[in-house]
Amino acid sequence: MADLEVITFRPEPAQYAWTFGGAAPVMRIRTPAVLEVYTEDAFGGRVRSEQDLVSQVCEFPYMNPQTGPFYIEGAEPGDTVAVHFVSIEPARSVAASTTVPLFGALTGTHLTALLQEPLPEVVWIWQLDAAARTCRFSARRGSFEMDLPMDPMHGTVGVAPANLEVRSSLVPDAFGGNMDTPEMRAGVTCYLGVNVDGALLSLGDGHARQGEGETCGVAVECAMNTVLVVDLIKGVPCPWPRLESDTHIMSAGSARPLEDAFRIAQHDMVTWVAGLCGLDPLDAYQLVTQAVESPLANVCDTNYTSIAKMPKRYLSPGGAMDGAHERLRELARDYR
Repeated sequence: MADLEVITFRPEPAQYAWTFGGAAPVMRIRTPAVLEVYTEDAFGGRVRSEQDLVSQVCEFPYMNPQTGPFYIEGAEPGDTVAVHFVSIEPARSVAASTTVPLFGALTGTHLTALLQEPLPEVVWIWQLDAAARTCRFSARRGSFEMDLPMDPMHGTVGVAPANLEVRSSLVPDAFGGNMDTPEMRAGVTCYLGVNVDGALLSLGDGHARQGEGETCGVAVECAMNTVLVVDLIKGVPCPWPRLESDTHIMSAGSARPLEDAFRIAQHDMVTWVAGLCGLDPLDAYQLVTQAVESPLANVCDTNYTSIAKMPKRYLSPGGAMDGAHERLRELARDYR
């Protein structure tokens, strides 16, 4: 632990990034390192009451501010950045959600053009109880209230894209980005393939909780105090974002239509399992088909995201991605 650098970073308002790629790094780090960071919510902290309509208090396209990017010393194309989430804790006692006109899975959008009027813009303020680990839902059109379990996660984590691309922080793709999967919680390691020198790692879009699919397009959005351990895996590529928990390995595919996002995630999982278990691709195809779980991440963003989730108990022992998850869990234990 004595050799593990701990870096604390809270962005100034002018330091947030709004894209993956095209943003200058806020600092350079040597891995392995612990990052203690603050991330603002998707609304930039501007939605604090039921009267704060996103269309009035936020300025598009300046949505979903990212903390970073962090330049990772020694990272180059063909490597993989490993990000282990040690803790993700809401920085405020309230969070916000909303309907957004022409956005969400159950309304007409600019891509799904329909003649009916957009859904009305309504804001819900959620009360967060850190001690009880609950998020309180209060109906806007009635007296119904319900406490849901708090399950903090990051909707967005990614690196700079390949081929000189600059992508909005609202977009998920092969570089990571706005995947909006509830699997991105504390105790999980996220693997991202490096596309440019330094990788340029950013994260944000904290959610106190989110259902699979993020149906209305907005989760329980809140600022976060997050601790992560970052490491670099040299010479090991990662074609699509991958995740690893103590019990599962996961692949994230992002595309439209949703079938293609599903295919990307499943294809990556078949390829990954074939390599881990020394299987012929068709044997891996059969094994994954019968054992995989396939939760949705989002069906509302510019690209949809599907997850392929494989229980590790069915895989050959030895660990994935050079054993990075176990190694980073040990570093996280030392940090605590």
